[in-house]
Amino acid sequence: MPHPAERRLIFRHIDEPGYTPDLACYLQHGGYEQLRKAVARPPAELIDEVKKSGLRGRGGAGFPCGVKWSLVDRKSGKPIYLIVNADESEPGTFKDRYIIHQDPHQLIEGIMIACWANQVKQAYIYIRGEFPHGAKILERAIAEARAANFVGPKILGTDYSCEIYVHRGAGAYICGEETGLIESLEGKRPYPRIKPPYFPAVLGLYQCPTIVNNVETLCHVRHIAEMGGAAYATIGTPNNSGTRLIGVSGHVLRPGYFEFESGKVTLGQLLNDICGGPRPGRKFQAIIPGGSSSKVLRWDEKFTIKQKDGSVLNWTTADIPLDFDSFAACGTMGGSGGVIVMDDTVNVVEALANLNAFYAHESCGQCTPCREGSAWMRKITHRMVHGEARAEDGALLKSVADQIAGRTVCPFGEACSWPVQAFVQKFGEEFKAYPAAKQNRHALAPTLV
Repeated sequence: MPHPAERRLIFRHIDEPGYTPDLACYLQHGGYEQLRKAVARPPAELIDEVKKSGLRGRGGAGFPCGVKWSLVDRKSGKPIYLIVNADESEPGTFKDRYIIHQDPHQLIEGIMIACWANQVKQAYIYIRGEFPHGAKILERAIAEARAANFVGPKILGTDYSCEIYVHRGAGAYICGEETGLIESLEGKRPYPRIKPPYFPAVLGLYQCPTIVNNVETLCHVRHIAEMGGAAYATIGTPNNSGTRLIGVSGHVLRPGYFEFESGKVTLGQLLNDICGGPRPGRKFQAIIPGGSSSKVLRWDEKFTIKQKDGSVLNWTTADIPLDFDSFAACGTMGGSGGVIVMDDTVNVVEALANLNAFYAHESCGQCTPCREGSAWMRKITHRMVHGEARAEDGALLKSVADQIAGRTVCPFGEACSWPVQAFVQKFGEEFKAYPAAKQNRHALAPTLV
């Protein structure tokens, strides 16, 4: 059951008894009515509604969706493509998978409304390779929608035709980056493109104008079409309109997925009131708020936030509202909405070693700072956790990370360096003490056994 603090739009029917991913069930709950209404409206009108809504992309960057649509080159005469980024590869993130598994037609309706608004004739759902069941669900749902004339030629009695195709990736983290995804979709190695000139809105798939939107973002489009942009903008907080899907994993009593009005719930309310707080006898130590690439927060951290009107807010980590701007003001990001909780049983040095191993494995290797730097950070933390730690290793890690961020083609450089920078900065004493602590553990090991 949803928590009373939630406001569910996208997750309205998630986990609802008797609700199935079938077309018949979706139609019984008002499915595709917004698409029927949308194709009777001028496309430009729908784009304006999305702009009015203030919807920001839910894939991680938080870029305004309506602005992204308006940047599309409509004068070239080339076809416009829509790509749905369902490559949910950020550790700690699992919201899109639940939409795909439990309410795929909501996504398809959002896709088709977005396609009509931008006069797209072909859309692709790029889904993570590790989601084979999700891919099958989507293919079945698209076939149902095509049979009912919601997808395909001359939809709903109009002259407008649009096809949707499902493309399975090969399980590479880098394919979450939109230009790397486009390269992969074209059948090439997923090396992210240099921007400029390769902004997808101008030069995307097959060198044509392309819109890349996240699964959650396109589901919001369906609800904006239903209620109107102005009404949607009243949900949430200024510059953070609508609802956000949040997935909580780690050391809380009740992990799970939730949907809140943006900025109306704080991190403390989420973890203590809604997720039940820490495990018995434990206390929170560190929080990664937006997927593993976002900078870690100490639970006892304090922040001084200057407002536009000159006032000052004094926050702790527990006081941070769940929205893009509040996390940014605290030096991290809301990212993909994946909140990872670590209590005081976690050794932060070893937690960082796990992250470094992941990012070194997932680097595409195109950029030297990232390719070499991520490998060196993995080597350093691997050496540390295998009994060869040195007091100066923390400073060495930060030095390597500082030489990566801002020096790569795509944001993967920041994704692998930000965790290192934040962990070393905020848990510096733990890194300095780790060599002695590790040696003591080795010395005690025979006794403990």
